[in-house]
This record gives sequence, C-alpha cells and structure tokens, in this order.
Amino acid sequence: MTKAKFYIYYNLHRKCYSVRHKGKVIGHYDSIIAENVEFKVSQKGRERVLRERKKNVHAFVVSDTIHVDVKTWPDYNVGYLSSVRYNPYHYETFVNWLDKPIYKADLVWLLKEDNKAKIWNLHCNVTYKEL
Repeated sequence: MTKAKFYIYYNLHRKCYSVRHKGKVIGHYDSIIAENVEFKVSQKGRERVLRERKKNVHAFVVSDTIHVDVKTWPDYNVGYLSSVRYNPYHYETFVNWLDKPIYKADLVWLLKEDNKAKIWNLHCNVTYKEL
C-alpha cells in the first residue's frame, strides 16, 4: 500500500504555495519543507500552456512528508543549497541552477520571496574528499 502524496504548486492568484492531498487542496502556505521529493510536469498541461499562451497548474513538487509555514532556517545538517526552477516556455522539466533536468531530491525548501516562488534543494550529509 502506498502513502498518499502531497502535491505542491505555486498558486499565482494567492501568491503562495497550495498543497493538494488526496485530490483536495488542504492549505496555502508561504513556506514548506518537503522530504523525499519528485519534480513532476504534466506534458499535456505544458503543451496546453504553449498552445494557449495561458498558464495552468501542471507542474508539481510531490512529497511524502511536508512541514508547513517554516519561518526560520530548518534544523537540518545542510551542506549547501542549490536552486530549482521551472518555466514551461524554456524547459520541459524542473531544472537545477545549471539548467540540467532534476527529477528527485531528498529535501527541498519552497518559499515565497518578493511574491515570487523560490525552490531550494537542501543538500544534506555532504562529504568532502581531501585533495
């Protein structure tokens, strides 16, 4: 039996993140920590955006576990941050800061800054080799 997932997307009307669980929106938040994440894009939804030049909800951060309205830096052993973004006019998938496709992450922080969506991949348990 699989656990129900949380589907997170940036709500352009409310200027915050909306969370859908079991097909229903359960809340709206300015900040979310999500664990065990998959970045999903509906290609049919993206094609509709490209065809109609009108945005629709078709890209999600899907997670098993979320922590909502996080106001302070999370208490995780974070090695470094890297940005994640999605633009249907430029990319078919979510991409990292190097514009390379990203499909999964262990931990991400979704927050609103200046009424814009920001997604940070929190890289934990980083180990460094001695040169």
